[in-house]
Amino acid sequence: MAKYLVIVESPAKVKTIKKFLGPNYEVAASNGHVRDLPKSRMGIDIENDYEPKYITIRGKGDILANLRKEVKKAEKIYLATDPDREGEAISWHLTKALNLEKTGKKVYRITFNEITKNAVKESLKHPREIDMSLVDAQQARRELDRMVGYRISPLLWAKVKRGLSAGRVQSVALRMICDREDEINAFIPEEYWTLDASFKIPGERKLLTAKYYGTTSQKQNLTCQEDVDKVKKDLDGASYQVTDVKKGERVKKAPLPFTTSTLQQEASRKLNMTPRRTMSIAQELYEGIELGEYGLTGLITYMRTDSLRLADEATAAAAGFIRGRYGEEYYPGKPRVFKTKGNAQDAHEAIRPSNVQLLPEEIRKYLTPDQFKLYRLIWSRFVACQMADAILDTVSADIVCEGQVFRASGHTVAFPGFTAVYEEGTDDEKKQDSAGKPLPRFDQGDKLTAEKIEPSQHFTQPPARYTEASLIRAMEERGIGRPSTYAPTISTIIDRDYVTKENKALRPTPLGEGVTGLLVDEFKSVADYEFTANMEHELDEVEAGKLNYIQLLHNFYDGFEAALKQAEIDLEGKRIKIQDEVTDVICEKCGRNMVIKSGRFGKFLACPGFPECTNTKPITEDTGAACPVCGAKVVKKKSARGYVYYSCDTYPTCQFMTWDKPL
Repeated sequence: MAKYLVIVESPAKVKTIKKFLGPNYEVAASNGHVRDLPKSRMGIDIENDYEPKYITIRGKGDILANLRKEVKKAEKIYLATDPDREGEAISWHLTKALNLEKTGKKVYRITFNEITKNAVKESLKHPREIDMSLVDAQQARRELDRMVGYRISPLLWAKVKRGLSAGRVQSVALRMICDREDEINAFIPEEYWTLDASFKIPGERKLLTAKYYGTTSQKQNLTCQEDVDKVKKDLDGASYQVTDVKKGERVKKAPLPFTTSTLQQEASRKLNMTPRRTMSIAQELYEGIELGEYGLTGLITYMRTDSLRLADEATAAAAGFIRGRYGEEYYPGKPRVFKTKGNAQDAHEAIRPSNVQLLPEEIRKYLTPDQFKLYRLIWSRFVACQMADAILDTVSADIVCEGQVFRASGHTVAFPGFTAVYEEGTDDEKKQDSAGKPLPRFDQGDKLTAEKIEPSQHFTQPPARYTEASLIRAMEERGIGRPSTYAPTISTIIDRDYVTKENKALRPTPLGEGVTGLLVDEFKSVADYEFTANMEHELDEVEAGKLNYIQLLHNFYDGFEAALKQAEIDLEGKRIKIQDEVTDVICEKCGRNMVIKSGRFGKFLACPGFPECTNTKPITEDTGAACPVCGAKVVKKKSARGYVYYSCDTYPTCQFMTWDKPL
């Protein structure tokens, strides 16, 4: 009979960990949280020091009954839930739900950042007590979110629309998207021009391309057609000469290892994965994949972290791998150590592969396509962060004619360093640093012939809408949210129809703008950037044992309750009207522009002339394909249950329909 019981969160970990520990250990799973605040009411006793009223989560009765049986059989119990606030809280809830304090048995808390034999065995050598500061930080976050959600949501139902919700972090993320939309709407474009020239170098087939810089005395911006004409007039028929050739060297630094935030950003840019999908796949890689002869293997370290720390064994393994695979010159000589930001939880490591010798290509056959892509991204980034910097040879030259200057610049890769493994993505594809842009050979004093001088008119562009990647980066920079909250926050505001995703860009809906307007006007403590960032800092103080969590809740609730009462007075007898989104689809019955409405089965097009005109139709999207039956357009539609299908635009006249995307 097993003497020791190890309780983990996820059933996926059970088999992996049992394999490491042998017959003296029983491993069981809690399937996440076992207790929570009730759904039917707020569940916090405000008068009695904000005491939470936890209940067993519906459906967890059988799991707890099974765990109680295992507890009875065991001599010692090890709580091995995830190594973060949430995991610590789950361990604490398990001690309460299973009455572990009353059993008289020894109960220990153990944590590991990766599910490997070494890490699990090592954690058993260093058991500890449950860290109540971590538990209190989680309870404070849970209660704050519950207060905001359960007190503001009814106000939104009464004043805006039923079924809406507010959230402490989601409301600020939504405000960021709305503020960016306001900037875009207020933006006034300004005209500017560029002059691009192509020059013929004697003896060279490749043309030298250069951009207009200004005069020999100063940089000059071309703001209108007249400026361009003036420059072109000076250049007309004159000769060009290469001057001021500068050669140099630029060092391209190796990237930092992944944190939750940077992993979500890079997976969004490079793999087109949503943050929610990224975290789901990362969880699978962390918990373990069946790898043939290796058996169930945890492939990466814990994926909710804002630390840049790497274990000594991991950097030593990377050093050996880099030297063996790429050569001594690709290793910087000693392990790279990265400084973590002040508010990060440094108990964790950065996200890295558990075993650098498990090459992505070699285990590809055991992984799904998404698992392979994400594992390769994490593996490549980790190896790259321990490699030598890349070195670029740079060259720039001025091409001068009658005092007017064109500038050419380029670079070649002198030493690829980490770029042999990994190139970092960027939100702006135009700014992607190419592998090298070599210039044709030329020398100072060379006389050139202008093959083409091409003026182009441009207008300054408004700031870009946030993508999921850039929103996560902006939230992290402002100190809003934590590694565990980025993905669910963005998913929530999209699911609630506060934000729509157009290609990758996030745009607020009229509903999102209406809700944000109400929150900004009435609830400074919920929609204010600084207040929310400060609240995150205070939660970190609770975690560090420097602030009492009851005091934090008290400080928040007093102002929040006053704001609620004032909002009810301000909005008495008022209802906020949300403007319908007007489309360019014309109602065939009355000629008006149809609007987008939301119903129980999602969005649809409706005539704004209701009740005189009751015309409605589903929202369709042209696929560009022709109907194989009648030749009309094939359009993308959504069924009542939300499934995407494709049908002929003339339906029901033509009955063609398919679930497969037409090519």
